[in-house]
Amino acid sequence: MNGAASSPRVFLTFDDGPDPEWTPRILDLLLRADVRASFFVIGVHAQHEPALVRRMAAEGHTVGNHTFSHRHPWLLSNQDAAAQVHEGCNAITAVLGQMPMFYRAPHGRHRQCMIDAAVACGEIPVPWQLSAVDWGPLGTAARIAARLRRIRPDDIVLMHDGRNRHNRPDELLRVLPGFLDELADRGLRPVALDGY
Repeated sequence: MNGAASSPRVFLTFDDGPDPEWTPRILDLLLRADVRASFFVIGVHAQHEPALVRRMAAEGHTVGNHTFSHRHPWLLSNQDAAAQVHEGCNAITAVLGQMPMFYRAPHGRHRQCMIDAAVACGEIPVPWQLSAVDWGPLGTAARIAARLRRIRPDDIVLMHDGRNRHNRPDELLRVLPGFLDELADRGLRPVALDGY
C-alpha cells in the first residue's frame, strides 16, 4: 500500500497506548495493509506492555513520547510538567534502548516548559491537522469515518489505540480498514513520522 515514493503522504498517529486489548488489533490491521504509522505511548503503559512497544518498533512504526502518565498539562507545576516529559522519555528508552524522536502533548495542551523538556530530550513536538475525535459521545464509527474522509496530503491524523477512559478504539477499528482502502484509492501514502 505504501506505493511510489512520489505519491502524496499522510501521517497516521495513534495516542494513549499501548493497550493490551486494542493496540494488537490495530497493529495487526496495519501489518496486513503494509502501512507504517506513529504511536505516541504513555510511559507507564509502556512499562506495563513493553512487548507491544517493541513490536511497534520492530514492525517499522515510530514510537513517540506522550508523557509518563498523561496528566493534564494545565494542572501541573512547571517542574512536574517537565518531569512528565522526561519520565516518559526515560520509560520508552528503557524499553527500546533508544530515545524517542517525537513528543506529543497530552490532551493537545501545550506548555513551553514541556516543549523545552522535549527538545532537551532530543524530541520534536508533533501536533496534528485532523482529529478523528474517536472519543466520547461523538466517537461513533459513522462520525469517525466522516471526519477521516477530510484528510488531505501531508495531514497528521490523530487517532487512539489506548482506551484511557474516554477513547473509543472499538469504534475506530470498525472504520479503519475502509479508511486505509480509501487512502489507497486516493493515492495517499501513509508513512511514519520518521519517514518524513
